[in-house]
Amino acid sequence: MSETSQPVIKRRESIEYHTVEAGAGLRKGVLIGPDDGAPNLAIRRFELEPGASVPRHTNEIEHEQYVLEGEYTVGIDGEEHTVSTGDALHIPAGAVHWYRNDGDSPGAFLCAVPNGDDAIEVLE
Repeated sequence: MSETSQPVIKRRESIEYHTVEAGAGLRKGVLIGPDDGAPNLAIRRFELEPGASVPRHTNEIEHEQYVLEGEYTVGIDGEEHTVSTGDALHIPAGAVHWYRNDGDSPGAFLCAVPNGDDAIEVLE
């Protein structure tokens, strides 16, 4: 174990969720990240309300995602994919992607990303 890194247990009631301005009906909570002493990766939970949409955008870093609940559509580089509970995705850095939840149930996914500049560029 690194001398600068310490174990962290973060309880669910301490995780704050915030509305993501880039997407209608999207909320994000940082489960573990740099503010918790994680030097390399961040794990975030996103929630997509029924009817939620996130416009076409790019990020400067890659995203690995795991669908926790629900079913929704993910667009990646012009191709649409329906994903549901248990599915996993890799979205390369710079890939144009977006989300849409046309269902009646919320969707949720974990997103693991390397720490660094996660600048989002909305394309619409």
